[in-house]
Amino acid sequence: MRVTADRQVCVGAGLCALTAPEVFDQDDEGVVTVLAAEPGDQDRAAAREAGTLCPSGAVRVVE
Repeated sequence: MRVTADRQVCVGAGLCALTAPEVFDQDDEGVVTVLAAEPGDQDRAAAREAGTLCPSGAVRVVE
Protein backbone atom coordinates (compact mmCIF):
# COMPACT_ATOMS: atom_id res chain seq x y z
CA MET A 1 0.00 0.00 0.00
CA ARG A 2 1.16 3.51 -0.85
CA VAL A 3 -0.42 6.67 0.59
CA THR A 4 -0.13 10.14 -0.93
CA ALA A 5 -1.86 13.44 -0.37
CA ASP A 6 -2.23 16.42 -2.67
CA ARG A 7 -1.58 19.43 -0.46
CA GLN A 8 -2.91 21.78 -3.16
CA VAL A 9 -6.31 20.06 -3.11
CA CYS A 10 -6.57 19.66 0.69
CA VAL A 11 -9.33 21.74 2.31
CA GLY A 12 -8.13 21.13 5.87
CA ALA A 13 -11.11 19.12 7.10
CA GLY A 14 -8.78 16.98 9.20
CA LEU A 15 -10.66 13.71 8.76
CA CYS A 16 -7.48 11.97 7.63
CA ALA A 17 -5.55 12.94 10.76
CA LEU A 18 -8.47 11.99 13.00
CA THR A 19 -9.06 8.67 11.27
CA ALA A 20 -5.44 7.58 10.77
CA PRO A 21 -3.22 9.62 13.13
CA GLU A 22 -0.22 7.35 12.57
CA VAL A 23 -0.41 7.97 8.83
CA PHE A 24 -1.56 11.60 8.51
CA ASP A 25 -1.16 14.89 10.32
CA GLN A 26 -1.89 18.53 9.56
CA ASP A 27 0.62 21.37 9.47
CA ASP A 28 0.12 24.71 11.24
CA GLU A 29 -2.13 25.86 8.39
CA GLY A 30 -4.32 22.74 8.58
CA VAL A 31 -2.99 21.19 5.39
CA VAL A 32 -2.48 17.43 5.25
CA THR A 33 0.95 15.91 5.82
CA VAL A 34 1.72 12.24 5.17
CA LEU A 35 3.62 10.69 8.09
CA ALA A 36 3.78 7.15 6.69
CA ALA A 37 3.75 6.78 2.92
CA GLU A 38 3.78 3.00 3.34
CA PRO A 39 1.68 2.27 6.43
CA GLY A 40 2.24 -0.85 8.46
CA ASP A 41 -0.35 -3.61 8.64
CA GLN A 42 -1.93 -2.14 11.78
CA ASP A 43 -2.63 1.20 10.06
CA ARG A 44 -3.81 0.08 6.63
CA ALA A 45 -7.53 -0.13 7.39
CA ALA A 46 -7.49 3.36 8.93
CA ALA A 47 -5.56 4.74 5.93
CA ARG A 48 -8.14 3.26 3.54
CA GLU A 49 -10.95 4.80 5.56
CA ALA A 50 -9.21 8.19 5.58
CA GLY A 51 -8.95 8.03 1.80
CA THR A 52 -12.67 7.33 1.56
CA LEU A 53 -13.65 10.08 3.99
CA CYS A 54 -11.51 12.88 2.53
CA PRO A 55 -14.05 15.44 1.25
CA SER A 56 -11.68 17.01 -1.28
CA GLY A 57 -10.15 13.80 -2.61
CA ALA A 58 -6.68 14.97 -1.57
CA VAL A 59 -5.84 11.65 0.10
CA ARG A 60 -5.04 8.77 -2.24
CA VAL A 61 -4.46 5.17 -1.21
CA VAL A 62 -3.09 2.70 -3.75
CA GLU A 63 -2.92 -1.00 -2.94
